Amino acid sequence: MTAMHTDAAGLMAGYIQIPTKDGEIPAYRAMPSDSKSVPVMLVIQEIFGVNEHMRDVCRRFAKLGYMAIAPEMFARQGDVSKMTDHQEIRNVVSRVPDAQVMSDLDAAVYWAADEGGDTGRLGICGFCWGGRTVWLYAAYSKMLKAGAAWYGQLEGLKNAVRTRTALEVAPEVKAPVIGLYGGQDEGIPLDQVEKMQDALHQTNTKSTIIVFPDAPHAFFADYRPNYRESDAIDAWAHMLAWFRKHGVA
Repeated sequence: MTAMHTDAAGLMAGYIQIPTKDGEIPAYRAMPSDSKSVPVMLVIQEIFGVNEHMRDVCRRFAKLGYMAIAPEMFARQGDVSKMTDHQEIRNVVSRVPDAQVMSDLDAAVYWAADEGGDTGRLGICGFCWGGRTVWLYAAYSKMLKAGAAWYGQLEGLKNAVRTRTALEVAPEVKAPVIGLYGGQDEGIPLDQVEKMQDALHQTNTKSTIIVFPDAPHAFFADYRPNYRESDAIDAWAHMLAWFRKHGVA
């Protein structure tokens, strides 16, 4: 298995610093080098941080005409890029407050607007940890136009930093979100997916969930054993159509 590599030809791609309420956080940004007023796409990481896979996703969006920004959401708590032990990584991630994440995403949007991005066409795309973040941000943000939540946790742990689940915020989701989930995901059983779909339908939102019956968790991550090429390609196409439908293109 070879991970996909999207080159940076014709792009402005690299790290930038985003001002926040308590300093700056790094982010990877990719966008067409010769375009102005392009739609903005927030790309939200798995627990493994803004690794090469996430940077590649940003470049894929940039090749399609987006300003794609992947903020380092764990920057204050620790640098997971230098960690190989999964428990050590989880110890960092478990200390990242939802309120901080929402504020930092807003900061990324403001930065994008200052840099010429069209935040009237604002989307968000997140994977695993970032998939849960998509649901939360869609309930929180008044600026977001649409989102795509890839196999984000729907129920589970709550504490002082993770105050609500995706299922709990479902009635408050403002922007239309497409959820992309695997039918063989052992960490997110189908009964949870069905409860989320029901909760979304009851609130008359435009959000929906697509389940890929044979796909495991992380089926889009082409650098991991769970990658399923055909489902990943299909889900990516569904996502892009969703963004076009809802004015994020």
